[in-house]
Amino acid sequence: MRVIPISGLILSACLFASQASAQVLQAAAGKLTSYDVHEGALPDFANAKPLPLPMSRNAPPSQRDGILNAPNLRHLFGAAKSLQGATGSGESNPVRLFAPRENRNAAAPDADIVPNQFGTQNHPFTTSLVNASGDNTVNFYPYRAAGKLFFKIGTGSFVCSASMVQHGLAVTAAHCVANYGAKQFYSAWQFVPAYQNGSAPFGTWTVAKVWILTAYYAGTDNCFQAGVICPDDVAILVLKPNGVKKYAGDYTGYFGVGWNGYSFNGSAQALISQLGYPVALNGGSVMERNDSQGFTNAGMSNNTIIGSLMTGGSSGGPWLVNLGMTPSYGCDSGGCTVKGTGSQHNTVVGVTSWGYLATAGFYRSMQQGAAPFTSGNVCALINSACFNPRTGRKAACNITSPLAC
Repeated sequence: MRVIPISGLILSACLFASQASAQVLQAAAGKLTSYDVHEGALPDFANAKPLPLPMSRNAPPSQRDGILNAPNLRHLFGAAKSLQGATGSGESNPVRLFAPRENRNAAAPDADIVPNQFGTQNHPFTTSLVNASGDNTVNFYPYRAAGKLFFKIGTGSFVCSASMVQHGLAVTAAHCVANYGAKQFYSAWQFVPAYQNGSAPFGTWTVAKVWILTAYYAGTDNCFQAGVICPDDVAILVLKPNGVKKYAGDYTGYFGVGWNGYSFNGSAQALISQLGYPVALNGGSVMERNDSQGFTNAGMSNNTIIGSLMTGGSSGGPWLVNLGMTPSYGCDSGGCTVKGTGSQHNTVVGVTSWGYLATAGFYRSMQQGAAPFTSGNVCALINSACFNPRTGRKAACNITSPLAC
């Protein structure tokens, strides 16, 4: 019996259901791998465990050092590009997955004034509930485009986070769909947008197909730390439509996507807003938001690094630039307001890939990393998920022609 360590989780190869070769296909001259998902038993929504967050053995650089040694993203990746998102209709279809649990949605008031959170690497961040006091903010765009991802590894049920990027496509981390280098996919993914303490306000959505980079699937990705800090820890999920041939994103809306350093400045920095369901915060029952200045580190597979309090369960959650609704632009006595560079709102530029355990004995990450979104990964994955060379555009996609990666 072969035993495979996966990000701190020990799994036996015998736990994986057999995956017929007909289910696993390669495209783009073998650079991309897809998996056709067969129907099976659903995950245990009530008792699913967080997929352990892959943990770095090496301390990321401090924010100061990262900025001083910033790479030139245009030289690394080419011209920055993006794909526009959409707000969706907002029509709900509430489903109760299990009885709500007590005291998961309340944040205790601060007893005292406390220092800002920044961790041992002095990387400032703020982690808070998405929901405003007395309101389910998560049910409104842009937040409702993100959600909780349930799936199975063998007979066990696990959770990650994910978000919509076309009306029928979601993005998550590759480590939430496959065992790095083992050529084994997990199974039974169910995406629950705007998940809230056992409730699915926009229903549950079955994943029909997953796409990842073949290098990640085969274990040949150019990782700084194998299976943890990699350049291609990203996956695209193709969802099934409902009975009226609509997709989750028709209701929730979906985020835009940016790649090749979209919205990063010349010092390889961007203000990142991270969404996800870390189980160490509120039991993973509600969506959390984290805001931090991110920087790209060339030595760590060109991953972006932020300060964050999120933990297991946040894997695959979106890292966004310009989160929120676009303001209207006007003029005053000082002149007219104009948009800055890389100003497209609600644009995903990465997903949670790994964390760094700054304090021994505590499962708490004060820094996290995300694989870069590039022409060769997220853009190529969306194109392969959306277009068949023989039959053309697929129904799960809104774009009418392949992206110019």
